[in-house]
Amino acid sequence: MSSCETKAWFVLSLVLLVANYNQNSVLGKPLVPGLFIFGDSLSDSGNNNNLATNAKSNFKPYGIDFPAGPTGRFTNGRTIIDIISQFLGFKDFIPPFANTRGSNILKGVNYASGAAGIRIETGEHVGELVSLGLQLLNHRAIVSRIAFVLGGLKRAKHYLSKCLYYVEIGNNDYLNNYFIPEYYNTSTIYSPEQYAEALIDELALYLKALQGLGARKFVLVGVGSIGCIPILISKTGGSCFEAANDAALIFNKKLKSLVDQFNSKSYTDSKFIFVNSKFDTLRYAVGFKDSTTACCATVPSGHCIPDQTPCSNRREHVFFDQCHTTEAYNILAALAFYNSSDLDSTYPMNIKNFVEQHIKMAPEFMEEFTSLPGRFYADE
Repeated sequence: MSSCETKAWFVLSLVLLVANYNQNSVLGKPLVPGLFIFGDSLSDSGNNNNLATNAKSNFKPYGIDFPAGPTGRFTNGRTIIDIISQFLGFKDFIPPFANTRGSNILKGVNYASGAAGIRIETGEHVGELVSLGLQLLNHRAIVSRIAFVLGGLKRAKHYLSKCLYYVEIGNNDYLNNYFIPEYYNTSTIYSPEQYAEALIDELALYLKALQGLGARKFVLVGVGSIGCIPILISKTGGSCFEAANDAALIFNKKLKSLVDQFNSKSYTDSKFIFVNSKFDTLRYAVGFKDSTTACCATVPSGHCIPDQTPCSNRREHVFFDQCHTTEAYNILAALAFYNSSDLDSTYPMNIKNFVEQHIKMAPEFMEEFTSLPGRFYADE
């Protein structure tokens, strides 16, 4: 896809999706009853704020373009999943697990944690975090609370089967594990092929556990072009670290195969899709002028220096700090995940088609779960 074609696709998609979002907002009903988010700093919305960790972003200049200011999002504004949630018709962003209260759990929970990975040891050198396994334990606790709210586990699982599960994980298993041998020995134990296989095997176990808790509709996000983030470019003399990009390609190929495996052999009512942003295409789209440097002054870890003024042309930057993208790029990536017909970006379909085809809520479905006795909805 050429740069001009990408811009035209972006503008058309944005117009259509804004119209779709406005229609959903008027109707007052999102396309799915709940959205549950698992992942790392690309999706974290505040779960690390009270942890003893260097992986935090609840200070300026993070959140400079977000209505609530710094919240723990590792960007200047909205994350990719924030934007997708708006496309799905949610009026409010999905709350982080750390801030979840009362009946809000029915709309979904964000469990994502900065520096987290599939492997439990990933990222531990930066401090406390919530690995994917611990995120699953947190979800198990939420499912118990939902069962109480809805009057039983059977009703809870029926409700959860109509919800969307967004799993964005794996980047740190390379950036904060495999490719820093001074802290981790995984690169001496596994070849890139073996490591990807080990990650996929472990991820599959977690996905099966989620199925056991009622999950049926999954969006699995691939590892991005991690070798082209500024913190690695700065260490390689200005070019991408291709070993990391090659490793990501291996992982993504296996993740797509896992999608096929689950779709053919899993529960008959479970469905999975794979999504991934095409960095080399998107970074040249809609006026980005800088795809190699951070918009803010950074500390050695790549995060923004607290309370420093960032660049003023944030819409022209792909990266906000040395590891995380700007809201401008996130909008483009969210559009690709939600509306792209490119099978390299969305496989076997995009999120919009996935929701329309596989989460068919009868009009009375939400009424069934919003007409329960008032005692079930008391804030805790």
